[in-house]
Amino acid sequence: MLITIPDVLSATEVMQARAALDAADWVDGKVTAGYQAQGVKENLQLPEGHPTSIKLGERVLTALARSPLFMSAALPLRVFPPMFNRYTGGGHFGTHVDTAIRANASTGQRIRTDISATLFLSSPEEYDGGDLSVEDTYGVHSVKLPAGHMVLYPATSLHRVTPVTRGARVASFFWIQSMIRSDADRTLLYDLDTAIQRLAVETPGNSAAVPLTGVYHNLLRRWAEM
Repeated sequence: MLITIPDVLSATEVMQARAALDAADWVDGKVTAGYQAQGVKENLQLPEGHPTSIKLGERVLTALARSPLFMSAALPLRVFPPMFNRYTGGGHFGTHVDTAIRANASTGQRIRTDISATLFLSSPEEYDGGDLSVEDTYGVHSVKLPAGHMVLYPATSLHRVTPVTRGARVASFFWIQSMIRSDADRTLLYDLDTAIQRLAVETPGNSAAVPLTGVYHNLLRRWAEM
């Protein structure tokens, strides 16, 4: 399931994040690339332990916690500390699959990367290129969102970032270990949750809402890994 989540960060929060990132010292993005990605990754990023990365990452986590759409779509168990990257001057990331297990540099805790996330911090008009292209069974999906908006997609997907030929593409990227390992099962639960919420709005008091909610939670009990 590929889903976009609007307004994770407000315009003010984006502006503050960009000011901090513009003043930070960036390093070669290959420092966190796996063996396969080393040859196709050309970008800059903040080191995981950089004070700016830690501070802004905490802000992103706070923003995620207040997003019902994120909670419904991801059903998060653990979220890898958000990181930050920058593409400019032809920078790109060739086709790859994200590493299955990531270790938190500060705590050593490992998470399974079920879901990949990109939170855009540059507006589309600020740069040319830099599209996130995600492949699935239905083809290739190109994603380029307004600043403050985020996309979630299965970490199992082949994906890439096309070369940035003008300006700079700045974003936060991270991974989620979901309580629901299977993307297909997460999609079913998300669709069911969305239908229940629509039912509550469109026909308040409808007696079908209670048993449907029960089905949702019973499926969650059956599939959840804690």
